[in-house]
Amino acid sequence: MNVPDWFTGLRSALDEKMGVELLEVTPTRAACRCPVEGNTQPFGLWHGGASCVIAESLASLAAAAEVGPDGAVTGVDINATHLRPATEGWVHGVATAIRIGGTLATYDVALTDDAGEQVCAARITVYLKRSAR
Repeated sequence: MNVPDWFTGLRSALDEKMGVELLEVTPTRAACRCPVEGNTQPFGLWHGGASCVIAESLASLAAAAEVGPDGAVTGVDINATHLRPATEGWVHGVATAIRIGGTLATYDVALTDDAGEQVCAARITVYLKRSAR
């Protein structure tokens, strides 16, 4: 696992409830996995809202790695397209930076199932509050 030590306090209660396992965080890339079980809609399919949670969490964590422990980040825009259902196993997420600027960072997020089929394509823009130091 490639996650900075100071990230321990950045895990959200929602990520914990969903069972998100963080695998990697750098300013330009973040990765995780999350079980389908417990994160489905009434028809037994992976919930689209779960995709949005993972997408925003990954982009925000990558952005947090960019600003460091004295900065802060918040999502300002999310767009997600649900491409196919997942019904079992894990959903794997990877956020990749498109552009990191002075106050905004934009990430593409791909969510795939265990077979590598893309479940969701998302784009997230995050506001960066850099340290005044």
